[in-house]
Order: sequence, then structure tokens, then C-alpha cells
Amino acid sequence: QIRLVESGGASVQAGGSLRLSCAATGYRHNSHCFGWFRQEPGKEREGVATINSDGYTTYRDSVRGRFTISIDNARNTLYLKMDNLTPEDTAMYYCAADYQIRCLVTAGPTAFSYWGQGTQVTVSS
Repeated sequence: QIRLVESGGASVQAGGSLRLSCAATGYRHNSHCFGWFRQEPGKEREGVATINSDGYTTYRDSVRGRFTISIDNARNTLYLKMDNLTPEDTAMYYCAADYQIRCLVTAGPTAFSYWGQGTQVTVSS
């Protein structure tokens, strides 16, 4: 059983940066896939970035070059560094995990079995 706890969400101005963290416990350090998703009220949850146990990463087009997903296996922590934030990045951000799945941002939220509670990111213009 994987347990995920996000932190780091905040209110920032456009152009600013944030780093989200996701403390993960109970996962095996192989064949895993971690992802960051986001959801605005009334909209579907969308994939932001994924990283697999080999360190392979994928990003949605709108964040590529601005966001960086990484994992520190020694600290059991997943990160999402977000730079040059825009109001369109405003959403609740969730981390997710599973094993041996197509670890791509296009796989969608239904591919992930384990979820955190979310952390709010608000970007003002």
C-alpha cells in the first residue's frame, strides 16, 4: 500500500516559482510510476508530468520547459518544480503512483491506483 502526502502549494504571482513535494511511503523502488496531476473545479483531472523507476519523464505540452518532475528515492519524496507560472496553472495538484503501467502523462488518472489528498496552487496575474 502506497501512501502519498503532498505539500508546497501556495498563492504566487504570475512569473513566480513553486516546488511541490509528495512524501511517499510503502512503495517498492522498482517498476514504479509516479505522476503529478491537476484539477480545476468543474473540470477533469489532467496529467502534468510522470516519472518512472528508470527516471524517464513525460510532460504535458503546456508545462514542458517550465515544470520539472524528479524523485529522491533516498528521501522517498517526489517533487514538481514549477517555474514561470501563469494563471492557467491554477489548480489543485495531486501526486499519484502505481506499478508497471504505461508511465506516460497521456495514460490518464484512471491508470493510477494511489493518490494523495492534493495541494492548492493559485497564480494571480
